[in-house]
Amino acid sequence: MFRKNLNSQWIISLIKRKQIRWTSISQKSTSSSDNGIPADVEKIRNIGILAHIDAGKTTTTERMLYYSGTTRHLGDVDDGDTVTDYMPQERDRGITITSAAVTFPWKDHRINLIDTPGHVDFTMEVERCLRVLDGAVAVLDASAGVEAQTLTVWDQANHHGIPRIGFLNKMDKPAANVDMCLTSIRDKLNTTPLLLQLPVMESKVLVGVIDLVSMETVTWPAPSKGIDDGSRLNHCPLSESQDTGIINQANDARVDLVEQVADLNDEFADKILSSPSFNPLHISSQDLMRAIRNVTFHQRGLPILCGSSLKNKGVQLLMDAVNNYLPSPLYNKDPLVEVYGKDLCAYAFKIIHDKQRGPLIFLRVYSGILKPQSAIYNASRNCTERVSRLLYVMADSYQEVTSVPAGNIAVAVGLKQTVTGDTIVASKAAYNIAKKKHSHQAPLLEPIKVPEPVFFCTIEPPSQAYQADLERALERLHREDPSLQVKTDDDTGQLILSGMGELHLDIIQDRIRKEYKIDVELGPLQISYRETISGTATASTTLDKVIGDKHHLARVTVSVEPLDDHNKPVYVTVLDSDGKKDDEMQEAVKDGALSACRQGPLLGFPVLGVAVTVDKYSVIPGTSPTMLAACVSQATHNALQQATASLLEPIMNMEITTSEERLQVVLGDVARRRGQVLAVENRMGTKVVSAATPLAEMMGYSTALRSLTSGTASCSLEFSNYQQMSFMEQESVIQKLTGYS
Repeated sequence: MFRKNLNSQWIISLIKRKQIRWTSISQKSTSSSDNGIPADVEKIRNIGILAHIDAGKTTTTERMLYYSGTTRHLGDVDDGDTVTDYMPQERDRGITITSAAVTFPWKDHRINLIDTPGHVDFTMEVERCLRVLDGAVAVLDASAGVEAQTLTVWDQANHHGIPRIGFLNKMDKPAANVDMCLTSIRDKLNTTPLLLQLPVMESKVLVGVIDLVSMETVTWPAPSKGIDDGSRLNHCPLSESQDTGIINQANDARVDLVEQVADLNDEFADKILSSPSFNPLHISSQDLMRAIRNVTFHQRGLPILCGSSLKNKGVQLLMDAVNNYLPSPLYNKDPLVEVYGKDLCAYAFKIIHDKQRGPLIFLRVYSGILKPQSAIYNASRNCTERVSRLLYVMADSYQEVTSVPAGNIAVAVGLKQTVTGDTIVASKAAYNIAKKKHSHQAPLLEPIKVPEPVFFCTIEPPSQAYQADLERALERLHREDPSLQVKTDDDTGQLILSGMGELHLDIIQDRIRKEYKIDVELGPLQISYRETISGTATASTTLDKVIGDKHHLARVTVSVEPLDDHNKPVYVTVLDSDGKKDDEMQEAVKDGALSACRQGPLLGFPVLGVAVTVDKYSVIPGTSPTMLAACVSQATHNALQQATASLLEPIMNMEITTSEERLQVVLGDVARRRGQVLAVENRMGTKVVSAATPLAEMMGYSTALRSLTSGTASCSLEFSNYQQMSFMEQESVIQKLTGYS
């Protein structure tokens, strides 16, 4: 029996909603393709694993490798023997630091998987990998639901339009709760969770799941001998001989699933409405699977599966879901690639340095075929390079290949100038042809947005003899990780290292010591503030110089005013008062204004939330654009000094999980740190505190929290925005950084 009265109101609302129709996903031919993609590309899946820290991403990846036959033993994060966490820093700390790519087969499909970090300090790693993925698996801790970093990676995936499926991991934990997770997904991720499996528990132990698509029970029998690796699965159709309560629960869940999918898929709803005797339990598994795939492709809902990766349960079914519900490269292709047709178009999304091979460039090939010993054109850098070798990657192991067809991810050896975010094409001629097709606009794939660092410190070698080696090491590390920034202090000549957090900079120091054998020392961590203005000002500057036999004369008037949002970037407007327009000079004017805003008037931090207007400028014939830019820069700097300047401090979103007994202590500590408590939620017997706190108050907070709660609490941080400081706090910071008020 299934729920009575399920059809009436729901079907009536379904008929009314038929005014809005979707375009069904076209079934592409597997025999050939307009862009030269081989026939078997339909069987390729380029996916990533996304989650909050400690949700089980790496463990899930290890189980996938084991069940696919790629590895012969079950890697464990705690034992430090995982494939994807291969760096010494990752194995020492038990966390993922850098994204690792692996390739494995599963049921006639080829899965290219990227295991991404969960720690907020390495958000850049997630961002650049999402840029080249076709789908993703969102792993959630079944006892915690959607956590802070889950929201961050979810928003990143939304930005890139990536279809996803969900995996409720750690179902073996006593606090695991499917209903809580579904509510959390619905409320926090603003999507519809489609529960495809019901967990089967015996004595609070996960022994199997009920597949609501195929309406069968899948169990993991206890091993007769040896290790319980979860490789054996028993599939058994639901039958009347089974427990009546379980059958009724499964039938009701199947009805709910069919209703949800029909609400999200008009084609499926049409099929239901045209059926003379509609019964959700009689919908074929193939029809329901196709409808769920359609919903997933359009990102209207999130299919949810259950399991426990550590206990070796549910991962094979998750791999089946990757094949069944996530798209191939044929579907999720960047529209800009179409202008290249059958010619090569690839994207460089990651770089690492190998001692023997040199820089290894990770490429996603979108169209055409990439071959070794071929010359390619870097459209982003306007240079030609030669690919010496091509490799398929398995974490830190590589296999040489003779070609990389479209839809695949591989590593190119021999590219000297390519960096993260570059577009690679067959030749300059092919690029020019594509440019004409693209209305003479540069057909470049979207570059990766690099987040601004929030911490900085000095970095020094043990002696001057190591200075050149340190600079080369930092240059390589910056090429690998664009979120790491290095500059030289103009006053002291010291190297300044900027990064995304304490852990980020600590990892960099450890890598320099171990990989480059330089015993560097980091200075005290400092906060990367920003500056803004609260008033308006206008300044005029004249630059009159004779260099050689050339006379340069420029006159500029600049006005500055605050924007309504302090977090907005500097906006520059150039007024053409003379009625003349010189693109080169206009560009020089903008560059000069932006250059002045890189160092604010108070402490030299970058400026935010300011509108700069170049009211008028004039030059005599022969004045170089560089001199005009310098004049604009000086005028802008003077205007900023005349306006009322103030400091902006970075604010962090913080999520603290603690017990009821320690809640008041934690709340008191947050208040002491100038934090604002946003919410306190109940989560399966624990309290979850959401707060916004200045980064300056969070130095070493994880250690302090453990001490405060006797090790019973945990926290996660992520950057939120910049906020204006009070006068007293600003004066304190200025005195601390300059030594005087």
